[in-house]
Amino acid sequence: MTQVSKTTARGLVEGHCDPRFAPVLDAFVENFERRGEVGASVCLTLEGKTVVDLWGGQVSPGGDPWKSDTITVVYSCTKGASALCAHMAADRGRLDLDAPVTRYWPEFGQAGKEGAQVSMMLDHSVGLPGLREKLKDGAYYDYDYMVAMLEKETPFWKPGTRNGYHGVTSAWTVGEMVRRSTGRRMGVFLREEVTGPQGVDFWMGLPEEHEPRVALMLAAPVDDQARNSRIALAMRGDPTGPTAQFMLNSGGFNANKRAARAAEIGSATGCSNGRGLAGLYAPLANGGSLNGRRLVGSDTLTRMGQVSVATHEDATLMIPTRFSLGFMKSMDNRKLENTESCSAILSEAAFGHVGAGGSIGFADPECKMSFGYSMNQMGPGILLNPRGQAVVDGAYQALGYRGNAGGAWVA
Repeated sequence: MTQVSKTTARGLVEGHCDPRFAPVLDAFVENFERRGEVGASVCLTLEGKTVVDLWGGQVSPGGDPWKSDTITVVYSCTKGASALCAHMAADRGRLDLDAPVTRYWPEFGQAGKEGAQVSMMLDHSVGLPGLREKLKDGAYYDYDYMVAMLEKETPFWKPGTRNGYHGVTSAWTVGEMVRRSTGRRMGVFLREEVTGPQGVDFWMGLPEEHEPRVALMLAAPVDDQARNSRIALAMRGDPTGPTAQFMLNSGGFNANKRAARAAEIGSATGCSNGRGLAGLYAPLANGGSLNGRRLVGSDTLTRMGQVSVATHEDATLMIPTRFSLGFMKSMDNRKLENTESCSAILSEAAFGHVGAGGSIGFADPECKMSFGYSMNQMGPGILLNPRGQAVVDGAYQALGYRGNAGGAWVA
């Protein structure tokens, strides 16, 4: 790879880049020059080998430089790590994704959730995107409290009949499937079975000694687009509905607090960077194994990438969405009204997850690519904003894919 050192409006962009992937480097630099990037990192592996590893900008506006090991909260990119844990448990015969939830979690089978299946916990169809009862302060940092709250909660719809993004509650719906089937909480399972052995800088429950590496998240500006987004309109239209409860009933959650990063919130507070996200997905881009370490077999890997639910209107996000069991698939909402920055356009084979503000990690088994992008300046919309999509587009262009007009990148 070629060493990179380029001066931008936000300071240096540094790292290494295979010349073949110059479109990724160009898009990354342009993000700092024209698209409002503050600090960010991007990494790409191909056939298990790193071909792009870039970082740059600042940990805060006008602050210290973003370093090679700077990490951030990657929000819902954490869900990809959680889903991986569940699929590994299934691959080992510990968790049956088609079984009733009550086989593993008997207390869940009440208040209309008696027929829920494990798969519904992963594909956002179990009906618990939020909770109606006001949560205590710091609720999300208390794993056992949230589990007890979800046990007694009545679903917003009959489980399995529709889907609505479980933006935070999947930390405990999926988390309990992993804990009860393996005997380990997800953060421990992930560290012991994936990130530790693979040497991946991804944390679900950040140890305090890593706090100096964290760049705090910068909120996206609240403008007319945000005030009149589909989510905002849904919240005003139904203050007791699933969107409002997901967005507002959080017990004072703040991802920039140490308590949030320390907690094993498997849907929202994973800490990583582009290199860590690409490393997490690299085995999944290469048949489920890498460097002699097997995470999942071919049948499990196939299921991880298959669409499980798709809808014209997600009950929580209020946009069309497509999910496999625990992962996002390519979503193209570019032609719909009031959906700016509400798309994430990958190839049809790819699966992964975006994070609030525009981070993303994914695997593409078709071209054996894994990809990670993280940043501290959050952008507008729900899925990728132009910064994240630009570097994803650069990757597919470098690989010779010809376009994405049909809603997914095609070779």
